[in-house]
Amino acid sequence: MVMDKLSSTLKNTLSKITGATFIDENLVNEIVKDIQRALLTSDVNVKLVFELSKNIKERALKEKAPKGVGQKEFLVKIVYDELVKFLGKEKKGIKITKKQPFKIMLVGLFGTGKTTIAAKLGNYYTKRGHKVALVGLDVYRPAAMDQLEQLAKSINIPYYINREEKNPKKIWKSLKDEVKKYDIVIVDTAGRDALSEDLVKEIEELNKEIKPEEKLLVINADIGQTAESQAKKFHESCGITGVAITKMDGTAKAGGALSAAAITGAPVKFLGVGEKVDDIEEFNPEGFVSRLLGMGDLEALLEKVRVEIDEETAEDLGKKFLKGEFNFLDLYEQIQGMKKLGPMNKIMEMIPGMSGMKIPKDMLDVQDSKLKKWKFIMQSMTKTELENPDLVFNRKRIDRIAKGAGCTATEVRELLKQYRQSKKMMKMMKGDPNKLMKKFKGKIPGM
Repeated sequence: MVMDKLSSTLKNTLSKITGATFIDENLVNEIVKDIQRALLTSDVNVKLVFELSKNIKERALKEKAPKGVGQKEFLVKIVYDELVKFLGKEKKGIKITKKQPFKIMLVGLFGTGKTTIAAKLGNYYTKRGHKVALVGLDVYRPAAMDQLEQLAKSINIPYYINREEKNPKKIWKSLKDEVKKYDIVIVDTAGRDALSEDLVKEIEELNKEIKPEEKLLVINADIGQTAESQAKKFHESCGITGVAITKMDGTAKAGGALSAAAITGAPVKFLGVGEKVDDIEEFNPEGFVSRLLGMGDLEALLEKVRVEIDEETAEDLGKKFLKGEFNFLDLYEQIQGMKKLGPMNKIMEMIPGMSGMKIPKDMLDVQDSKLKKWKFIMQSMTKTELENPDLVFNRKRIDRIAKGAGCTATEVRELLKQYRQSKKMMKMMKGDPNKLMKKFKGKIPGM
């Protein structure tokens, strides 16, 4: 989970509210102090923390819950609303216009992950039907061009680099006409160890030459309080239009990076949430806060499903699973589809109510190597066994299937165990899709 420690602390704070007999000033003060501690230890700017906590306290003590809403639920919503407000109120992603090419320029210091984010953005927009190209203008870091080439090839996206030319402006000028055939061009610029005068000058010159529609500052999630000064200086040099925060999966903090965006007025537009090229999300304050508070983020999950999985297949399999009417073939297809969406623990945190469930880790961790073995095991089963998995819970059948698949009986039993655990999980979710949706409806503030 992104920002695990902050999320855990905020969930504990909410449990104090829901577990309280009644809401009074003492409880509100305790809640505010908990939130202050949580945000400060996550490197959020001190001034912003006190402003946020002041707003929560004032609203909690002055405002009355609307008719039909309990005071405890209303206090939870106040906390949610103020956190969303702090992070930018609403999603402010990149709006791609019909101008060809739509140019996105990435700026930042060494080691922030600009080249990786360039590839992730390229993959993100390609999957959404755009014709994308990457351009490498980092002429200082020795491996920059090689890295861009390697990443572009891995996702089959056109790229433009020039290892001989050491002037980034000349490289861009030579490509001006070539890049016009693309919908989106993502430009990876050079960084430095510090925000020096020569870097500022280079960014200013490239900005005038390229005239990008979007200028994204790429910063690390673990940068701390120095994020603020960095963001301000980059904003002055090229007028950044947004921020992309990388390595959100590798830190318990990230408050400094989020604060920097709030202070400069340049909204966070993307989050890098893992090492793989698919591990990028458009930043949505409402969904982000919902996940921090353990309320899920259905919008982000549905966006992933729309991009990665055929809609008709997903709907058909979803109905089977929620009703518990699935066989081995359905199980395999479902797991393959889920693997496209990313690690199961990340998927579960997006589903309202599921992040708090104590689901065993081995129910979520299905490795690719296991999937391959399971495929061979299923190929050794008869059609009747595939359609009626309960028949396989028999020693003779298990031994026969293991021999045919070239594996052990233990590995066949492992597949049977996964099948039974999946059935158990569906029972935990109450089975009926209509009941499930009614259960979640209205549980996420703002939805």
